[in-house]
Amino acid sequence: MTRYVERGIQWVRALDRRRPVVWDVLLTGFFVLVGMIDVMGGGWRNIAQNTDLPAWLPYAIMLTVTLPLLWRRTHPLLAYGVMFLAGVANNWTGAVLQSQLNTLIVVFNIAMRLRLRTLAWTYGLTVAPAVIGHLRYPQGSWDQPVGSTVMSYAVVALLGIAVRTRQDYTASLVQRAKQLEVERDQQAQLATNAERTRIAREMHDIIGHNLSVITTLADGGSYAAAKSPERAAQALTAIGTTSRQALTELRRLLDVLREDAPEAAALAPQPALTDLDQLIDGVRAAGLPVRSTVRGRPDSLPAGRQLAVYRVVQEALTNTLKHGGPEATAYVEVEYGDDGVRVAVTDTGVGGTLRGSSGRGITGMRERTALYDGTLEAGPLRQPPGGWHVELHLPKEAAQ
Repeated sequence: MTRYVERGIQWVRALDRRRPVVWDVLLTGFFVLVGMIDVMGGGWRNIAQNTDLPAWLPYAIMLTVTLPLLWRRTHPLLAYGVMFLAGVANNWTGAVLQSQLNTLIVVFNIAMRLRLRTLAWTYGLTVAPAVIGHLRYPQGSWDQPVGSTVMSYAVVALLGIAVRTRQDYTASLVQRAKQLEVERDQQAQLATNAERTRIAREMHDIIGHNLSVITTLADGGSYAAAKSPERAAQALTAIGTTSRQALTELRRLLDVLREDAPEAAALAPQPALTDLDQLIDGVRAAGLPVRSTVRGRPDSLPAGRQLAVYRVVQEALTNTLKHGGPEATAYVEVEYGDDGVRVAVTDTGVGGTLRGSSGRGITGMRERTALYDGTLEAGPLRQPPGGWHVELHLPKEAAQ
């Protein structure tokens, strides 16, 4: 039985949402039919205070307190005003038609849709017809007609407020859910943009560095091919090694982007500080003399910071290969201290004022540094003129 009642309520709600006009007509027609049965059958005379009324008057009062139900949602105050006047006439004439209770429906709509101040003064007016009827036809204690009217209207008003509060709460939940969805979309977009930037930065570092090394080796090999075939063969071997290393790093980076990428690809290690010697050896093989000094120990420097240091050193040496000239030399200094890690890469190349004027090299170094609240200085040397200097400082990770 309960299941059928619930289905009926759901059907009524669905009809009210889809066809509000149809529902209003059906509801009003129902109460008009009930009122007509009451008036035509003479049932109203059983509780009337005055049965000596013109035949048309009960019909007029009944229709006046019923037809305004059609406007209860669109014009609730107008509907209430008309029904209030009909209620006054109902009690003044002594007809006391039960159709006057239809006003409760309009009060319910006022409580749901209008301000509480409006509800308060309309509620105050509801007792007027009962008082008028008791003064004109006094019977028994005054609190019987007036008190029952006050209580019934109070219950309906509180019910309307409760439904309104529930609707407002549901609407706020829906609005909050939409806001959360928008925030999630924004966060996803930010994460996507950040990932694109990271991938672009990684690919720039990998491709830019290794192609610079390969180009330098190829130029040196072609120059040495006629005079020293052995040197040319060494250059070709170094080109093959560098190319394979670049392909490995690119494959590892691109595998992470695949939806079906194996877990091992996502966990593949990125270059770390332990790979600096291999990086420097590759640059040396490309023809750039590099000296390096390391002071202190990494002491479990996080992988992200190690990668940032590695990429900055890689980018600085790549710039020297590309712009430093044939006589350039470079010096790499890494120092681990209590305040973090410091890295300095200095070269004696030419054209220092033009270096880094285009491309994303220095921009990428600064972006990596900013990720870890570090500082980066890059620019030409004053003494001696023409060289280039890059200095990085990454502070220690704050304790959680």
